Parts: sequence; structure tokens; C-alpha cells
Amino acid sequence: MKKLFIITGEYSGDIHASHVVKELKAIYPDVIIEGIGGENLKSAGVKLFSDHKKMSAVGLSPKILIDHLTLGKRVVDYLKSDFKPDLVLCIDYGVFNLNVAKFLKKAGIKVFYYIPPQVWASRKWRINTIKKYIDKVLCIFPFEKPMYESFGINTHYCGHPLVSQLPPPADKKMFFEKYGFDINKKLVSVFPGSRVFELKQLMNVFVNSALLLQQNHPDLQFCISHAPNLPDNVFNKYLKKTNIKVIKGENQALLSCSDALILASGTVALEACLYQVPMIIAYRGPWLFYFIYLLVRCIKKVSLPNIIADKMIVPEIIQSKVSANNISYQIEKLLYKDSYRSDNIRQLGKVKELLSDKNSSLEAASAIAEEFRNNS
Repeated sequence: MKKLFIITGEYSGDIHASHVVKELKAIYPDVIIEGIGGENLKSAGVKLFSDHKKMSAVGLSPKILIDHLTLGKRVVDYLKSDFKPDLVLCIDYGVFNLNVAKFLKKAGIKVFYYIPPQVWASRKWRINTIKKYIDKVLCIFPFEKPMYESFGINTHYCGHPLVSQLPPPADKKMFFEKYGFDINKKLVSVFPGSRVFELKQLMNVFVNSALLLQQNHPDLQFCISHAPNLPDNVFNKYLKKTNIKVIKGENQALLSCSDALILASGTVALEACLYQVPMIIAYRGPWLFYFIYLLVRCIKKVSLPNIIADKMIVPEIIQSKVSANNISYQIEKLLYKDSYRSDNIRQLGKVKELLSDKNSSLEAASAIAEEFRNNS
């Protein structure tokens, strides 16, 4: 009977892990799985060693560091002395997982890494840590496989989990009726991010961009996506003088029914790409953080569609260039220059094709099952 231990550090990793568990149980019904996770892993039948309460905090406070170190020691001791898994699967959450992997390697416990740290984006030196302590990387972007293999790392390309997990496009007519949108007007949706500091940096300029576009184009209507984790009072203070609709949750439906998008950078850009909705990325942060980012970054592109395509498909408006005029100009091009818009949609489709040939969670589960079979 095979044993697997899974380590996730936040909500998204918990979701991805639960899909892998379901696929693995279909291949290995009697596999015993424990892990660190949340409700999704628990619902998939995984016995939780710990939940995410001490994992998903952000920052470098002494308490967070102590919590992480304590949990890391506890899990390593448990895996060495009690559970003794055939394999540990790390998912995302690089700082914690790579540190734990060092001790697991010394204990002779095999470690696979699904959704590995984005070393191609910044801090590329971490690839040496991965080479030293990870037995197999289960990567999710097509360009990652040759990169890892060039360092002699055993790598399997799984495809991106979003491809199989993203719901189909919503029915536009029904969605518009539900939220009172005018079916005869184009919808531009704004996704300002899910962190408080992102709202501070971006929300006012995003709202002003919408107001400017609304003033110049009566055929446009707007909606702002409210991330469910942000309290209403934090979000609403930016909207006091506007009548722009706000939808909380329903991200995918809103993305798929929009004609153009104003996005902070992140996974949402990849979701929009898979729906083939034209978008612009606008992002800025505190200048100190930006200068640090410039020092550690490995690539000059910001959005995932551009990184995957290795060329600029999605307009990127970064740091000092973030303004209502620049954003509205790019949105106007995407909405009203027909040849530019159709070419943009076509290029997004090419990125979608690069990602769409694999069921990521099934690929990850199959790689784990193969490891189990090889060591029976």
C-alpha cells in the first residue's frame, strides 16, 4: 500500500492538489494520502496533518517565521518517524516547500514538485536548490521543461491546471440580464487585484480610466470585480463618487462576458487569455519594491500570455506609465481598431493552443503513479 504526503501553502494550491488526489485515487484506489491543506483536500479524503492557518500569512514578521519553522520541523519529524511516505508532493509555495525539501532529501524521502517556483521570472539561482533537493519537477508551462532539463533536472510537463479547471464561458445574455447590463453596449471589466496594497496603488487610476472612457464612448459600460477576500469597506471607499457596477466573485463569468479587460497582473491574465478576451495589464507598486524587482527579475515581460508566447501580445503599462490616459488609449485600440482587435484575439488563441493539449492534474497523478509502480 503506497503512501503520499502533500504540502500546499494556500487556497489555490489546495484546489490544485485536490484535483490531483481525485485522479490518483482513480489509478491507485488504496493509496493513503495525508497532507497540509484546506477544505478542498479534506473533501477529497485527505487526512490533514495541518491546515493553512499558519501557512498563508504574508510577510516576514518574527511570528510568521517562527510558525513556518515550527511547522516545518514538525512535518519533517512526522514524515521521518511516523508516516514514512513513499513520496512527498510539494505544490507551489516555494519558500516553505524548498526549505522542507532539504531535510526530506537528507532523510532519504523522495520529493516531487508540482507547480514549481517561477525561477524563470525572478531569483533564477533557486534552480540550483531545486536540482539538489527535488527528485522530479512536474511543471505547468511548456517553456519550463527545456529550461529545467538544461540543468539536468528530471522534469515532466503536465500542462496548466487552469485549462481543465476553468469553467466554460458564461451565457452572455443571461449574465447581462442577471446584473442589469445593456446587451447593446460593450462591457469593459476591471480587475484591480486581491491585495489591499494593489487597491491603494491601482484602484483610483482604474476608476478614472473607466470614467474617462465612459465620457468619450457612450456605447461602453463598466464593471469592477471585487475579490471575495477583500472587506466591503476597504473596497467601497474607492467608489464613493461613481455608479460603476461591482460584482463580488463570479470572476470567470465576468471575464468571459467582457469585450475588453483592465487587469492588474496575475493568474487572471491567463484566465482571460484562455477565454480569448482582449486585455491590458497595468501594474505599479511602491518604488522600493519595484527597484528590488528590477534587480531579481530574469525576464522583462510581466503578463503570463506574453511570457508564454515570448512576445508582446498583451499591452503592459508598468509603474510610472500607469495613467488613465495610457490605459484608455490601449482599451480604445482593443475595442475600436478592428484589425488590431482580431489579431489580438488570434494571438491569444495561439497561447491557448500551447496550453490546451494536456489535463494537468491527470498528468501529475500519472507521474506519481508511475513512481509508485517503479518502486513496488
